[in-house]
Amino acid sequence: MNKQKIFFPFLALVLVSVLFLFSGYGWKQNTDEVNYSLLENWAYFSEGGDEKSADLFLICPTVDTRDEKNMSLSDKDMKNNFIGALNMERGIYEDNTRMYAPYYRQASLKVYELPETEQEPYFAIAYKDVSAAFSYYLKNENRGRPIILAGFSQGADMCYRLLQEYFGDRALYKQLVAVYAIGWPCTEEMTEKYSQIKPAQSEKDFGVVIAFECEAPDITTTAIYPAGQKSFAINPLNWKTDDTYADKNLNLGACFTDYSGAVKNEIANFCGGYIDLKRGVVKISNIKASDYPSVVPFLPTGAYHVYDYQFFFRNLQKNVKDRLEAYIKNHEQ
Repeated sequence: MNKQKIFFPFLALVLVSVLFLFSGYGWKQNTDEVNYSLLENWAYFSEGGDEKSADLFLICPTVDTRDEKNMSLSDKDMKNNFIGALNMERGIYEDNTRMYAPYYRQASLKVYELPETEQEPYFAIAYKDVSAAFSYYLKNENRGRPIILAGFSQGADMCYRLLQEYFGDRALYKQLVAVYAIGWPCTEEMTEKYSQIKPAQSEKDFGVVIAFECEAPDITTTAIYPAGQKSFAINPLNWKTDDTYADKNLNLGACFTDYSGAVKNEIANFCGGYIDLKRGVVKISNIKASDYPSVVPFLPTGAYHVYDYQFFFRNLQKNVKDRLEAYIKNHEQ
């Protein structure tokens, strides 16, 4: 039999198989650009109206507990969880902002369980989407309006990356009201490398990062805040950066929200706390660690990571309003 008659059909079959593989699975999902001109790729787009004083670019925390690497944007269940997680924290910001929140191929929870040296490729895919969405927003929606960046956990990590890539531009930096990067460390290394990453020092400064993590007093290390890491924090009860204790009477209300954004339980004067200057975290008093389990598999009891913004919900809500008013007043002058 003629070898060419065998070879060419076989070669065609191989090429078709390769094209099929790379067109819908694995490689394409990880390298293709997400088109953010399509509303289907936004969880929220221009939510709240132009009458709001500033824009909010809100980045979702980790909700994908199923995939091995990065969340699929065709997974309807995960996208529902994505919106739910955004709703749980959007109440902190929405009274004063027009909201933008992109879907992105976030790194799944399982990525955090990998050795640190193996994690970055998956976070790079996540950030590629976040950056593309932010770039689209800047070019087509912002029009010089004040900007608040906000995110919790992986969302906060993505906020730092946006600061690094975009806000070295001084003109854009002047539009930055603040970055609420809750539940992810603002490290000394970051601030030394990027002058635009400035830890907040008070209640009403702007162009700054509001960062903190909540822990029981006996916690000495976690996967997110390992021992020996120098991080900066601000206490959301008294808005100080020293270790002054803030009494629970300063807590305007802890709000435990659900996926609709509804407040299931609100507790005024819920907890007090102080900053552990060595760890750069807020140590929480007046509660039992067993009542607030860590939930995250790789975090110990007493690591209150998933409650970071819920413990101080009303204080953060008030601070967004106060900080934005201070920013506007300064820029009007």
